[in-house]
Parts: sequence; structure tokens; C-alpha cells
Amino acid sequence: MEKPKQAEVNIGMIGHVDHGKTTLTYALTGKWTDTHSEELKRGISIRLGYADAIFGRDPSKDPPEAFTPTWKPGLELLRRVSFVDAPGHETLLTVMLSGAAILNGAVLVIAANEPCPQPQTEEHLLAIDINGVKNLVVVQNKVDLVSKEQAKKNYEEIVDFLSSYGYENVPVIPTSAHHKVNIDALVWAIEEYIPTPKLDENKPFRMWVARSFDVNKPGTPPEKIKGAVIGGSIERGKVRVGDEIEISPGIEGEPIITTVVSLASEDSQLEEARPGGLIAIGTEIDPFYGKADKLKGQVVGKPGTLPEPTMEFTIEYHPIERKVQRVDHSPFREGELMAAAIGTMPAAVIVSSYRGDVLELRTKKPVVVEEGMKIAISRKIGNRWRLTGYGVVT
Repeated sequence: MEKPKQAEVNIGMIGHVDHGKTTLTYALTGKWTDTHSEELKRGISIRLGYADAIFGRDPSKDPPEAFTPTWKPGLELLRRVSFVDAPGHETLLTVMLSGAAILNGAVLVIAANEPCPQPQTEEHLLAIDINGVKNLVVVQNKVDLVSKEQAKKNYEEIVDFLSSYGYENVPVIPTSAHHKVNIDALVWAIEEYIPTPKLDENKPFRMWVARSFDVNKPGTPPEKIKGAVIGGSIERGKVRVGDEIEISPGIEGEPIITTVVSLASEDSQLEEARPGGLIAIGTEIDPFYGKADKLKGQVVGKPGTLPEPTMEFTIEYHPIERKVQRVDHSPFREGELMAAAIGTMPAAVIVSSYRGDVLELRTKKPVVVEEGMKIAISRKIGNRWRLTGYGVVT
């Protein structure tokens, strides 16, 4: 039996800064997702990180010991999973929100050696809830750093916190990611509580771009230069090498038409990609536009199937109540600057006018929205951006 070339599900690693998300991702996948120089220097995730694991099961063992994140021939093949490691620092909330748009489930990582909940523990749970992510597994990490009594107290805090937001029936798995303890139980919980979504391959192709790259090394001869690579998750439909695709809002509001020259899923080259998992699409676009995530937030589809880019749209705003860091839901002001997560695109939006909770917004750059779309909204409170609610595009 060959290993699957494409993942079936995207699972977010979410939670407060320094609670062990990246270490846990490494324990599951063998890949350290903090690769940017600034991430290595500061010891925190700054960008979205990605890594795949192939889950397996040993039929000769009982659960949870039977489960492993490293399938090999001889074991029962379960599925390939893409993990999205989201930054937990409060100043990087917009990065986390952009990643939430492509998740099918999440692992909420909570450190046992700190009181629960911490500010971004709550904020990240609210973020996935806004995006409709209900399939959740909670990890009580760093249990090796606390006593048995402290671990029990922390567990009770976790359960109370989850219940207050309607996540009563969520498993809480104690782990030590650093020592790779209880990883088998975590894989079992993910298999039990985060099912593979049913995505429609027959609808028109649609994909959100979460990262973009220039893959050319310095000194590459002109004849060997490759075009920009866009990475993200296919929401519906399929795409093949050689297909013509449209990328919108494109460059300065002008959509880009290009050809798919390659498709990849981490270590696998594909001829065709379907919904589920994270996909990298090689294009004919000037690699300059792929650098430093310049194409992040773009929407990809077959030419003529995407909404027109716009700089003005209307939402019906829905505030959310926060229990840890309460926010003042003060009336909106004309001209107020807010931060919005439009799919995978972080965008600055300005309130043009408002009638109660119906807001007319304008953006500084073109964006792609469509009726019924949910947009996470953060408002400036003090000197920090705080997630305060969401808008539904009307």
C-alpha cells in the first residue's frame, strides 16, 4: 500500500503563545514549522506553519496505544493530515485569523503550568467558532512541569472554560510534547473527534491562498527561473496541471490569469489536486509577486467564476461576548479603522456609515467578498487589536 499523496483534512494548532503548539506539531509530523529567521531568533511562530502527518494503526494493539502519526507498511493506513501551526502572540492575531479560514478542525493547546484560560486561548477559540469549526480536540500540554494536584486543578479550569463556550463534549488529552508523551492518545482523539469533511469536487474550483513563495535560489540562471508559488487549501472543485486559473483581486485590483505548471502536497508531486489538505500551485507569475506572502489572501478559481474585486461592501455585524478579556462594545464611529479577516486576507477596513449593526465598509485595497461570507472583525481597544465580533456580507 502506497502512502497517500494528498492530505484529507486541515487541522489548526491553536492557543496562547508559548504553550507548545510548534513542539507538538513537531512531535506529530517530525517537521519544525518555525523556519523564518525571525521566528528562530525570537522563539515564537510569526507566520502560519505547515506540516503533514500520515496516521496509522497497529491492529495487534488496543487503543490508544495502537495509533501512531508515522504510518509505515504493515500498519493500517488511516489518513494523511495537514497541520496548520498558528502564531499565538496577541500582536499576530490577524495571522491566526487568516489561517482559521482554511481549517476543518483544531487542536487547542493549553499549558498545564499556567492558569486557564489565557487571553489568546479564549481569542483563538472564538476565532475558530466564528469560522464554523466545531470539531475540536484539546491538549493539556507540559504536564511534566506540574504536580499531579496542579494538573488536576488545571484540567478542571480547562473543562469549565470549554463549557462556558459550548464545547462540553471535547476530549482533553494530557501530553508532554517535548518528551513525545501521549502522542498516540492524541492521534486517537483526532481520529475520533475530527472527521474528514465532505467537500464537493464537482463544484467550480475555488481556493484561498494562505502563503506565497519565490522558490528560486540566488544566482538561478534566467532560463531556469520558476514562477511564483501559491499555497493554500482547495475549498471545492479540482484543478489539474495545465489548467488556466484566475487569481483575484490580483495586482492593484487587476485579476491575474495564469497557467498551473505544477501541483504539490508537501513531498508529493500531483497531476490533479482536490479539496482537503494544503496544496502548492506553481504558476507562470513573475516570482517577485510570490515573495514574502505578497499573494496571501487571494482567491483562486477558473477564469470568469470569481466575484469582482471591490473596495466597498456592507456587513451585518454580530458582537461576541468575551469572558476573559471583556471588550467595550462601544458604538461605531464614522471613519473608524478596524481590522478584518476576509478569508485568508488580513485587511484594514474603514466604517463609511452605519445604521445600528449594518455597516458600510471601505477598504484600502481591493478585496473579494460574496454574499453570506463571514468576516472576523477586530477593533482597536487601548493600544491592542481585539477580536470583537464578525460580519456577514449582505
